[in-house]
Amino acid sequence: MSARKPTPLSRIRLLVLDVDGVLTDGRLYFGARGEALKVFNVRDGHGIRLLMAGGVEVAAVSGRRSAAVTARMRELQVKRVLQGCTDKVEALRDLSASLGVDPLSCACIVDDTPDLPLMSAVGFAAAVADAHPLVLSAAHWVARRPGGRGAVRELCDALLRARAGKA
Repeated sequence: MSARKPTPLSRIRLLVLDVDGVLTDGRLYFGARGEALKVFNVRDGHGIRLLMAGGVEVAAVSGRRSAAVTARMRELQVKRVLQGCTDKVEALRDLSASLGVDPLSCACIVDDTPDLPLMSAVGFAAAVADAHPLVLSAAHWVARRPGGRGAVRELCDALLRARAGKA
């Protein structure tokens, strides 16, 4: 677990989502023309919509660029989508500054070691069940479900319960 005490879920104002391995199962499907296809979980998407309706901002931040991510986030009405991001901590600073939110009032959910710095920069760091062992040990909270299979929905539900005073 992380050495720093986590920010209570009821105080989280921004959720930063990694994409590959979190919103998807981490596999990339390549078509004959070289396009990468991704599979998203409809329940994760519904959780994201409920969370936004509940007053929590949501951002998708990915190291890769994908038209599929653009399309899915547009469908979910997630306005803050950063792709090809090489420094997710800097992206967090920019997002939190533009929203007037302290980074310690932010949460993230990730799956692999490139996101360890982001986990240290937010107030609440979450991991999918099938995350890398170092990520699991750095997380404040670990989903029961793997990436692309409902882990994001679990976190959204936990955030909503906390905001309603039921967690």
